[in-house]
Amino acid sequence: MIRNVYKIVILAFIFVCYQGCDKQNSKELALHLNDDSLFIKEKVDDLLSQMTLEEKIGQMNQYNGFWDVTGPTPDSGDAAKKYEHLKKGYVGSMLNVRGVKDVMEVQKIAVEETRLGIPLIIGFDVIHGYKTLSPIPLAESASWDLESIKKSARVAAIEAAAAGINWTFAPMVDISRDARWGRVMEGAGEDPYLGSLIAKARIQGFQGDDLSSHETIAACAKHWAGYGFAESGRDYNTVDVGTSTLNNIIFPPFKASVEAGVRTFMNSFNELNGIPATGNAFLQREILKGKWNFDGFVVSDWGSMIEMIEHGFVKDKKQAAEISAIAGSDMDMESYAYVEELANLVREGRVDEALIDDAVKRILTVKYELGLFDDPYKYCNETRETEVTGSEAIQEAVLDMARKSIVLLKNENNLLPLSKSGQKIGLIGPLAADKTSPLGSWRIGADDNTAVSVLEGLQRYKNNAITYAKGADLTIGETLFAIELDINKDDTSGFSEAIEVAKNSDVVIMVLGEHGFQSGEARSRTNLDLPGVQQELLEAVYNVNKNIVLVLNNGRPLTITWADEHIPAIVEAWQLGTQSGNAIAEVLYGDYNPSGKLPMTFPRSVGQIPIYYNYKNTGRPTIPAPKEVFWSHYIDESNEPLYPFGYGLSYTTFLYSDLEVTKASEEVVEVSLKLENTGKVSGKEVVQLYIHDLFATVTRPVKELKGFELVELAPNEIKSVTFKLTKKELGFYNNSGDFVLEPGEFKVYVGGSSKAVLESKFTINNNF
Repeated sequence: MIRNVYKIVILAFIFVCYQGCDKQNSKELALHLNDDSLFIKEKVDDLLSQMTLEEKIGQMNQYNGFWDVTGPTPDSGDAAKKYEHLKKGYVGSMLNVRGVKDVMEVQKIAVEETRLGIPLIIGFDVIHGYKTLSPIPLAESASWDLESIKKSARVAAIEAAAAGINWTFAPMVDISRDARWGRVMEGAGEDPYLGSLIAKARIQGFQGDDLSSHETIAACAKHWAGYGFAESGRDYNTVDVGTSTLNNIIFPPFKASVEAGVRTFMNSFNELNGIPATGNAFLQREILKGKWNFDGFVVSDWGSMIEMIEHGFVKDKKQAAEISAIAGSDMDMESYAYVEELANLVREGRVDEALIDDAVKRILTVKYELGLFDDPYKYCNETRETEVTGSEAIQEAVLDMARKSIVLLKNENNLLPLSKSGQKIGLIGPLAADKTSPLGSWRIGADDNTAVSVLEGLQRYKNNAITYAKGADLTIGETLFAIELDINKDDTSGFSEAIEVAKNSDVVIMVLGEHGFQSGEARSRTNLDLPGVQQELLEAVYNVNKNIVLVLNNGRPLTITWADEHIPAIVEAWQLGTQSGNAIAEVLYGDYNPSGKLPMTFPRSVGQIPIYYNYKNTGRPTIPAPKEVFWSHYIDESNEPLYPFGYGLSYTTFLYSDLEVTKASEEVVEVSLKLENTGKVSGKEVVQLYIHDLFATVTRPVKELKGFELVELAPNEIKSVTFKLTKKELGFYNNSGDFVLEPGEFKVYVGGSSKAVLESKFTINNNF
């Protein structure tokens, strides 16, 4: 409303100018009429001029939900202090307040009881959905389907926004090469090229084309930076990487996020070069806000400011606030450092108030962009919340995403797809009938027992006889919020029933893997095998019936070497969210032909980790002579992964041929090939292109993904696929952080995984 009045006034002014003033100037003014950034800048500057120092700092303060907002207000303790801060306008954002009724209550206090009535921005971890869940992000990444990933974020935003939320702490764009780190489930895997494109897709899905719409929410690129390289795969651990890795592997998805218009960043728990990220001016001031011109705001991760004391970087909360503000961290999540210390630091001259103004302008700008000043209650419509939550359209979207996320790892003798009639199917495993674990980690808005189980999905197919036996429990009990799980390590009492079921079945489907809370934040593992007694159960069933389809539910790559050697069919079904069982059943029965490709390498042994496809050659990459020992290898395990990055099978087969490399212009190299479906059913193939820069001033990986295309073919159909390589794909960042393209020889590889063997060469010169 206010914005419309403003525009009417400007229109009147333009009309007067056009009648009697400089017509060129009035035309230029008209061109800027619909530029909301000018309107927002003026309003932000005006509002900032009215704010006290404490009110400014209040906008930099974020609190977790701290009381039952529909019940009595707190009258003592920490909750009471937070409540008073909220009423004074000393809170800029709240997180974990959800549902229209609760959001409306806290927003009313901010808007109607504070001096300036500045609305709150409401944050929540909408990681792979709100109430209705898509697959975990790592699983979605296995689809390599950018439009579907974008749509998944879109429906998550629609459902979350209907519940009063307008800011998500997603996407996590950390690259990681270590499956021991539990948060690999939250990202896009090990590759910076794929990760960058997925980051853009998710940001576009969350934020849409109009951030002021009541169906969009602000996105947050996290964790800035290096979090995925935590030593030993142990969460919150130290990060120590070289500049080449930092610039070429870690930074690209974050830079892509800025280019996609992400409105917020979250810094990380780890240190980088001995400086915790929250207090790291190089990351926040020099790179993000300086070199990349990021104009949104940066929020700390939970308590990360105060944790700099434990790092040994600051001595107290006051110094934590000082260093964080100077370094460029704009909003403090649950450290109380800014709200308690920053005003005195400004008055003492230790922090320039101009830095405070810059942070507050960034925060207020995002609030204006969200339309919260036009209508603070725009996200608070209970009728819309009821109609949108769990709607048929959202359920269909998450089912579609779940289908596309499944990866077929093995299918000997075409055991899959299953016949739709006349079979006796034994369904075995602690996860086969589970309706909670498939929801995965980071599902704090969803309810337990809301996933479709594999048993329920299979029961939709009526013409086979299904007999179910749990076989064993995965967990014995769960502590509060399932922060720690009591894994069953010795109870095999259910084995006998499972064995009898297997003996009397034509095909056995075994659903094994990790509990949904065994991956995610603070859930690092040293062993990546099947937890508990599941491996024993798998072997016991195998001894009586070798016709097994192993369906894996997990949030990270696992070491399943025994299964790969013995089990004829293996399906990587991850944790697929609300529609999990339906998606799995459709793939098992062939109603959906799997097309997923791995976004992370599967190791043979934990001892190979970190393992990734885009490694460096080293000076001794291969055996120099028969029986020679002095080369880069293990004496007890192969260097090769169990399943490489980009790998995934189909119910059909594909033939790659006719690779051609041509120089289309001085600035473009074209790579073309033919792809043929040589099987009997239609299918999709992710055609992948990799390059190798053979000689450079900074050594380059043996392969780098630089293009992919999802191609659908009918049986015997042939399609031509063409990729274009430009400076953007062929260059790299040197150790000064500068992007360079050096002339020389390149190899190019094309195929269905990072093991692509169809190859050619080309050379570029100084004129490219």
